[in-house]
Amino acid sequence: MRNVPPPLWALLLLAATYGLSLLPGLNTLPIWPTRPLGLSVIIGALAILFGAMLQFRLNNTQLMPNSPTNNALVTGGIFGITRNPMYLAMTLFCLGGALWLGRPIMLLAPVLMFAVASWVFIPFEEAKMRRQFPETFDAYCKRVRRWL
Repeated sequence: MRNVPPPLWALLLLAATYGLSLLPGLNTLPIWPTRPLGLSVIIGALAILFGAMLQFRLNNTQLMPNSPTNNALVTGGIFGITRNPMYLAMTLFCLGGALWLGRPIMLLAPVLMFAVASWVFIPFEEAKMRRQFPETFDAYCKRVRRWL
């Protein structure tokens, strides 16, 4: 599961839940008029995502979560608010996509993205950071929450 990049997970979950919303029985649910709200959430999610990616680039560390090591532990900026701003952004992106399309069943996408991030990617990354930066990472975990 970790071989599929997290952004692709977000897109696949949105596509799957959209397909689900077209099935008989679910396709009769009302479509919500939440497009402006969805667009706002998507823009906010992309700002968080690209800001966090820029911080990784400026700190010359690996972006892909399945890399065997990282060059740096990034703890400033958005990483001072949440240890996982990129996963938060992808979860928000799924929420924004569901709101943009206004399909209630698509609200499963952000829940599933949260689950994939929490149980597939984050434990692996936290174990890697703890091996590489033991004292610094533990102090960071005490100071900053995993999500918010």
